[in-house]
Amino acid sequence: MGGNAWRHTGPYQRDLAAAFRQEQDRELARDNHGFDGRSIEELWRDREWHEYIFTGGTASVVDFPRMIEPTDTTEGPFMRPLTEQEVRAWCPSGRPTYEEWSAALSSDKLDFPARGRGNRTVLHHGGRPTQIGYWGVTAD
Repeated sequence: MGGNAWRHTGPYQRDLAAAFRQEQDRELARDNHGFDGRSIEELWRDREWHEYIFTGGTASVVDFPRMIEPTDTTEGPFMRPLTEQEVRAWCPSGRPTYEEWSAALSSDKLDFPARGRGNRTVLHHGGRPTQIGYWGVTAD
């Protein structure tokens, strides 16, 4: 089996960890994957959730228990923000738009992470942060 690549955006807010948690809450509200009424923290303490994620996953931000630092090389499943240098490698301005991010993911300019990992970066419109781009690969 191989992991499935996915991408999605959520609203920007200054506290990026809080934005990530809110996006996880939104995703669970859209589809709880049969795990009714549980928070992301509760899910990640459940062995059945682990089995679900590691044998298929949701192809979304709920596949990750937390966000790590940009320079952290810990193996997943974690969501990792790109470093400024990584962003500038495919967006020289350092302020990528949704269109630049999408085009970079569709080309060889921006890779999807390894299986069981996710990345995120802030996306801009008119020079201002407006969204967060999340992308990853399921662990299966």
